[in-house]
Amino acid sequence: MSNLSPGQIRNVVLIGHGGTGKTTLTESLLNLAGVIPRKGRVEDGTTVSDFEPEEVKRHISVSMAIAPLTWGEYKVNLIDTPGFVDFIGEVELALDVADLAVVLVSAVEGVEVQTEAVWRLAAARGVPRVVFVNKLDRERADFSRTLDGLRETFGTGIAPLALPIGAETEFRGLVDLLADQAISYDGGKASTGPVPADMVDLEGRVRDNLIEGIVIADDTLMERYLEGDIPSPAELSGALAVGVSDGTVQPVLCGSALTGVGLDRLLDLVCAIPPRRRVKARAGDQSIEVADDATAQPLARVFKTIVDPFVGRISLLQIVSGTLHPDVVLVNSRTRSDERLHVLEAMRGKEAAPVSEAVAGDIVAIPKLAETRTGDTLAPKSSPVTVEFGPVTPPAFSIAVKPRTTGDEDRMMTGLHRLKEEDSSFEVRRDDETHQTVLSGMGETHLQVICERLHRKFSVDLETEDLRIPYREAISKPADAEGRHKKQSGGHGQFGVVHLRVEPLERGSGFEFVDKIVGGAIPRQFIPAVEKGVRRAMNQGGIYGYPVVDTRVTCDDGKFHTVDSSEASFEMAGAIGFALAFEQAGPVVLEPIDRVEVYCPARFQGDVLGDLNSRRGRVLSSASDAEGAQTIVALCPASELGRYAAELRQLTGGRGRFSVTFDHYAELPSHLAEKFERRKVATG
Repeated sequence: MSNLSPGQIRNVVLIGHGGTGKTTLTESLLNLAGVIPRKGRVEDGTTVSDFEPEEVKRHISVSMAIAPLTWGEYKVNLIDTPGFVDFIGEVELALDVADLAVVLVSAVEGVEVQTEAVWRLAAARGVPRVVFVNKLDRERADFSRTLDGLRETFGTGIAPLALPIGAETEFRGLVDLLADQAISYDGGKASTGPVPADMVDLEGRVRDNLIEGIVIADDTLMERYLEGDIPSPAELSGALAVGVSDGTVQPVLCGSALTGVGLDRLLDLVCAIPPRRRVKARAGDQSIEVADDATAQPLARVFKTIVDPFVGRISLLQIVSGTLHPDVVLVNSRTRSDERLHVLEAMRGKEAAPVSEAVAGDIVAIPKLAETRTGDTLAPKSSPVTVEFGPVTPPAFSIAVKPRTTGDEDRMMTGLHRLKEEDSSFEVRRDDETHQTVLSGMGETHLQVICERLHRKFSVDLETEDLRIPYREAISKPADAEGRHKKQSGGHGQFGVVHLRVEPLERGSGFEFVDKIVGGAIPRQFIPAVEKGVRRAMNQGGIYGYPVVDTRVTCDDGKFHTVDSSEASFEMAGAIGFALAFEQAGPVVLEPIDRVEVYCPARFQGDVLGDLNSRRGRVLSSASDAEGAQTIVALCPASELGRYAAELRQLTGGRGRFSVTFDHYAELPSHLAEKFERRKVATG
């Protein structure tokens, strides 16, 4: 579809709990619009939007997919997103470029935990919402019960635009409340007629409530309505579209993605709601808004990267303003490097087709951009602004991995960093202290998918291992010792003697070295070598093998030899002296303590507090927000939080979430320290 204007483009993200039928709805809408000749099936792995092997294997979406279609004079870019909580990062990215969110709710299960989560994300980003109650053709489907659940959960803005005709396997059509008529479907063909007699009273009551809810936001329509003049369906639709764009109304449609009932009404409504694209950007220290003006200078943002082993890197862009053509040169605002957009492509699932231009609001794919990553802005050279994205949920689950085959370490890290470009909600780091490669993500399934992709795309197999906790050691009382290093092996020997005193410091103080040598007991040029030896011994670890911290070391005496003393001798003497003194100074193990912020509904507060206490947590505060949800702040040992993401999810029915930041080190209780095996400290 060529010669589009920004007002003819709709970026529509499908969100909801897993299993509500987002991918099936995508297939049915593409088929209805004539894009595909027949609908694929999730069970068969033949759908347009679930094409990755990991998705086909699990029968769930694990990443977003773009599926454009044409409906009348409009281009609709459908964005199918995962419904499983482990892939919430994909939903956040899709919402950043969405004009409208269609929230799918199953008429069988009703409002579920992930429904609430994605609704909250869309509301926080100011994305208008439309609800589609799906699966009305299934057994135990109940539209009335589902509608009550929507109102109870999301408030009075919920406004039904249709009522189902028939129930469960007899579901065959719907009543359009705005048009005041029935729509029946037979073999995918829609036909209109009068409202069934047994539904006239119900339809009248619901329609009156709907009209009152629409006209209340428009003074002119409200005045006419009070005088007995019922606005026309076109007037009501226009006022409704304004309310949806403002976020004050969330209309509810109903139907079945499997049978196709109600899908044309959904597309009609999606196209009737005008987008309000005013994207926030930063120009230096100033915050500005950029309108979707097709005649302005081109500006685009990268919201998703796909790493293909054969094609290379493919960047999905939303055009914020202007019009893009092949071979245009823009500047990456982060790297300040030029990027030539050699080819513009329209993505439909995994398929790509070249396009000659793309205007503001549209979504295109650009292959082989050299320096551009997810979150980058491509701007004109004269105006290198940076487009802002919404907040992201931090990773909550970590595992340690290593390659199954020796020698694959470099390939593993290269592959993981490439996958990081593709999935911004996943993190990889090398912990130099524990010597482990740590993967962090949203949950266990998320990281399993990462490992499977690493095998598929980069032929690297991984093994998981327990995360090692970065313990520390310290001392609890002063002590002193003499470090003596003497060796004679022909020619110049080695000789150095130091007397060291160790004292505990406050937690977090680190290390302090004090030089109290008087009278030339140790020549000045050898004092730095003594400190170097002490630091080396502390880094190598105390009696349990962990680095030593929060200690003051004082060098107050020593001996030297005019011929055999050297820096190496005194470095060794310093290390020996510290090890001997440390053993006598009441060594203790320190464990990392994390600050944990838990958000959960009020009804789970007692369970969460009890669970934190069982993890040796110390609750600092608990506060409720305007909706009554609780935010609990506690200090908890890092060793107790290994599987907290999964366990909190189970404890709160998936409604709890948390964040963790390191706070401080504290002494490990003695009964737990007994499990550590003492090692023999080398004394030379």
